[in-house]
Amino acid sequence: MMRKPPTRPRLPLRLPRAKGSFAVALLGALVLVGCATPPGPPTFTPAPVVEPARVERGPLIARDDDFAIVTVGEGEDLAALARSYLGRADQAWRIAEFNGIERVQRGQTVVIPLRQHNAVGVYANGFQTVPILCYHRFGPKSSKLTVTKAAFEAQMDYLARNGYHVVPLAKMRAFLDAKEPLPKKTVVITIDDGYRSTYEIAFPVLRKYGFPATVFLYTDFVGASDALTWPLMKEMLASGVIEIQPHSKTHANLTQRLPDESEARYRERIRREVEVPITAIKDRLDVASSTYAYPYGDVNETVVGELARLQVPVGVTVTPGGNAFFAYPYMLRRSMIFGDQDLEAFKAKLVTFSRFPGR
Repeated sequence: MMRKPPTRPRLPLRLPRAKGSFAVALLGALVLVGCATPPGPPTFTPAPVVEPARVERGPLIARDDDFAIVTVGEGEDLAALARSYLGRADQAWRIAEFNGIERVQRGQTVVIPLRQHNAVGVYANGFQTVPILCYHRFGPKSSKLTVTKAAFEAQMDYLARNGYHVVPLAKMRAFLDAKEPLPKKTVVITIDDGYRSTYEIAFPVLRKYGFPATVFLYTDFVGASDALTWPLMKEMLASGVIEIQPHSKTHANLTQRLPDESEARYRERIRREVEVPITAIKDRLDVASSTYAYPYGDVNETVVGELARLQVPVGVTVTPGGNAFFAYPYMLRRSMIFGDQDLEAFKAKLVTFSRFPGR
């Protein structure tokens, strides 16, 4: 909402601080003018650039504390506009969503929202939810927990061609804290356990699409015949596509006591299950832990207490569904992706908005 400012001299090309319907009508009219020529379809595999393209910043029509209205210059795209006016190219989605466009062209008029007015994604008819997808292993034949390369690529291709934004799991924390909004169609990808097929099958596909993913590792598994090794994990980390986070030491159910196990011994075992993988990942990969995946998705107060002690602020389950801004950080939902389900079942798990009853 545009607020009335204190009296001050008017500067050239400043947008008058209008209020109410007049401001909305003005912005709406300018958007319609700029969008008179609809943008073409999105390009998912840009042609290689031999030499840097010439970029010319377009003229500023008007600006106040909330919005800038600009004309797109020669060579400018959404990323360039976001870099110029929002300070970060990865915020291009904010311009795209506000204007209802996928890309811009020279001479087009665009409204740039300079402030984050709805960091938590709440609207009159419902609220934003972020699905976190959970994979396990990949292989030539599908099974309950094994997804084939063809199926995985089809799923990633569907996300790319239907306007989904795949973001690192670390971005969820700022969303939960209402500090930074996420694109309306945001998805997070995670892969549990640390199977070698993550490197052989999933990693090349993720790199092809530029989709980040979090691998949750239980450290006793590292180096087994079908498991990742530390050198392979270093290679994936270096790509910027994969991050490695803890998934316990032994993959035991952390909520279940062993036979004849005392309370003190149980607490000591849970301490090791939480602390050992965090320490190993830091020592071997120089990566700090910000999220912990519970084996089998089960968690209790003892486990949460250990995570809080070690300053790990987020934990993920395998309870299906999306995550709104008010989700409990230590019990985020994840939807498991099964190899014996088709693409339609995959699409059904991509729920990014929850409507209020009757809306």
